[in-house]
Amino acid sequence: MDFVSIRIITGDIARLVEFYEKATGVQAAWSTDDFAELKTPSATLAIGSTRTVPLFAPGAARPADNHSVIIEFLVDDVDRVHGNLTGFVADFVNEPTTMPWGNRSLLFRDPDGNLVNFFAPVTPAAIAKFAR
Repeated sequence: MDFVSIRIITGDIARLVEFYEKATGVQAAWSTDDFAELKTPSATLAIGSTRTVPLFAPGAARPADNHSVIIEFLVDDVDRVHGNLTGFVADFVNEPTTMPWGNRSLLFRDPDGNLVNFFAPVTPAAIAKFAR
């Protein structure tokens, strides 16, 4: 098995894709007006409109209703990224903080309220864990 992507269902796909393109610097590839993907070397963030949900099962997913998942991106410099996002991100949950497990983390919400974590390893153990 290989983990490939996570998909967000949204009521405003253009807005959410634009947000993630700007936040990550990754250009989305649009398959249809209802589905786009932001591909990184290790995983893909897929974004689908509510019109795609009935193709799986009507009512199976609801937009802007996530209260348990954090979408995480490994970045080079959390403090620099925080500066780039200031004025663009409306809801920072925390400022850059070094966590007990060795990552410097910046937690914020996307326009649909999904939690997003931009993090960078800063301790030797965390750096070794994410070495590529």
